[in-house]
Amino acid sequence: MAPSLNDGASLFNFVVKNGNGVKGMVDLGLSKVPEPYIQPPQERIDKQTARTYTQPPIDLSKLDGPEHERVVEEIARAAETLGFFQVVNHGVPIELLESLKEAAHTFFGQLPEKKAVYCKGVSPSPLVNYGTSFVPEKEKALEWKDYISMIYTNDAEALEQWPQECKKVALDYLRTSIKMVRKLLEALFKNLGVTLDDSKIDATIGTKMVNMNYYPTCPNPELTVGVGRHSDLGILTVLLQDGIGGLYVKVEEDIDSGNKGQWVEIPPVPGALVINVGDSLQIISNGRYKSAEHRVRTTSTNSRVSIPIFTMPRPTEKIGPLPQLVEREGTGFKELVFQDYMNNFFSNAHDGKKSLEFALA
Repeated sequence: MAPSLNDGASLFNFVVKNGNGVKGMVDLGLSKVPEPYIQPPQERIDKQTARTYTQPPIDLSKLDGPEHERVVEEIARAAETLGFFQVVNHGVPIELLESLKEAAHTFFGQLPEKKAVYCKGVSPSPLVNYGTSFVPEKEKALEWKDYISMIYTNDAEALEQWPQECKKVALDYLRTSIKMVRKLLEALFKNLGVTLDDSKIDATIGTKMVNMNYYPTCPNPELTVGVGRHSDLGILTVLLQDGIGGLYVKVEEDIDSGNKGQWVEIPPVPGALVINVGDSLQIISNGRYKSAEHRVRTTSTNSRVSIPIFTMPRPTEKIGPLPQLVEREGTGFKELVFQDYMNNFFSNAHDGKKSLEFALA
């Protein structure tokens, strides 16, 4: 039965509890956005006032050649300022990226009851969760997004528990991307004058999660957001965009043009992946690298998919500024167990970089 668009509880049950997602609501033939999805004016994204990110992607193949030092500087500078950059020649096959986007559309194009089996509270595995928005029960306005989230423990468990429609391609994406993440971290730590052994890097990115996000077409994109303002909680995020775009990043430091506080759109580049710094890396680097506040706009023309990989510390791992950096610089962050940081992050609605306050000394 279709929900009454004027009844918040009915709509919530239809979208969230019955597995229809925002896509199921859009498939009813909406002509306007239901009230629970209308964002306050200050949270709406004004496409006209945002700049476009113009830095070319960083060629990671040059990390292995004579231009190594220059590329390390490029990576570090991006991590120290915007917290976002794009990479090409990253080692993840282009055909795999195309297959990922197809798999995402296949998963979300299924009947609601096929997706509903992975809803929170009923999913056959704690590793897999299908949902909508971020924390619907805490949000003042819901996000125009559906997602499937897959936590990685090992290959065998992923192949057994992850959804049939996307598990193989998602696992291949994760395997190849992690090699790139390690290279990036080696470059970023080198720039800090710190060397971490393999076991420390393993613990730092010991939790890995692949998400597939689906942003259905929206009749009033100017009133909604696909994802609200937030920073990611982990170390580095690897993101595949499709060709539609809609990703915006807030400028935290822009020493060249004085645009601090403005939003820039990260346009899709064919074959490129987007990398962004998470809160945990900001903490570990003693604030040298900046987690990026970002958000996603909706569109009225095409449904959009994006596929991020989140790399995070193990839940039991203590995160805090590296001792070598504290010795040189002092710090404003405390040491804490990552599980505690994660619990705080997922118990609140998106609100810019407010999550980072939990780690302040």
